[in-house]
Amino acid sequence: MAEEYHRLGRSLPARPSKAANRSLLSKRGETRASFVIRDGTPEDVPAIARLHVVTFRQTHGGRGPTYEIREWQWRQAFANADGNWFCFVIERQNGDLIGFAKGIPYTGDLPDFAGELNKIYLLREYQRLGLGSRLIGYVARRFLSQCIQSMLLFGEARNPSNRFYEALGAERLLTDSGEFHGGYGWRDLRSLEARCPIE
Repeated sequence: MAEEYHRLGRSLPARPSKAANRSLLSKRGETRASFVIRDGTPEDVPAIARLHVVTFRQTHGGRGPTYEIREWQWRQAFANADGNWFCFVIERQNGDLIGFAKGIPYTGDLPDFAGELNKIYLLREYQRLGLGSRLIGYVARRFLSQCIQSMLLFGEARNPSNRFYEALGAERLLTDSGEFHGGYGWRDLRSLEARCPIE
């Protein structure tokens, strides 16, 4: 796996251990229950853009888009807040954001899916603590409230973070020839909701 990333000109991002992140959480005086998941707002754009830059690099390696590009993208998104998409953020007690997820209707050519987890990122030091599954649970519940019963996402086939989706019951979406390119789907969001704690 690492060799394939190097061939793509990337270094494979190291994943933190659960024990190390639990220790960091304890040192900061935080618990899983101390984080708030809420709807993102236009006022959050600078913080989401900064977080997007950092978490993209942590997840995918390389430089990725700049803060200026991300800020412009998020400002455009919130300027078009027509109810067709949503964004959740995870907030620390001091107001800092540590993660976010964006959901949109899926309009592609896979008829078994109606929603798309368009983005989900969490700072590396807060991974493997159950916060990511809480965040996905919020996305699933929002889609269900919109009468959207299924969801997919598109990622990178060789990303080690894919195990996170598989642990939550996502199925690999294969091409007609049986190839996997990084797509995952949940055909029944009720089952995903049941796997994801509210708190």
